[in-house]
Amino acid sequence: MMVSRVSRGLRNNNPGNIRRSAVRYKGEVQPSRDAAFKEFTTMAYGYRAMFVLLNSYQRRHKLSTIREMLMRYAPPSENQTTSYIDFVARRTGIDADAPLDTRSERDMVPIVAAMSEIENGVAASFDEVAEGWQLYIGG
Repeated sequence: MMVSRVSRGLRNNNPGNIRRSAVRYKGEVQPSRDAAFKEFTTMAYGYRAMFVLLNSYQRRHKLSTIREMLMRYAPPSENQTTSYIDFVARRTGIDADAPLDTRSERDMVPIVAAMSEIENGVAASFDEVAEGWQLYIGG
């Protein structure tokens, strides 16, 4: 009998594996049962947090490309960042150095879905990513 192992990100409804911090997101479980990572009430809220975080990278840190954002999101000290960037660019068809609009569903939904796949080892549910996008756009 095969035992299916669910990744930590999926267990926590945190498909981006966002670390615990002082930043609070809608739908975040307080306190998280995970000592290192945030936990969300639903996957959609976990995806919403990813959209919010990437938007903050653009607004606060002037990071505007997949490469720039992922260098911060998944730093080389903890990740194989170059492979991560290449995977997201290849999966989405968006050049890693092309400027992004974090309010563009056409760009951001595939980017976040690809990031989730890297983070969790399984393809993202596009319905859940799209639901997270709606929560993000709605405020």
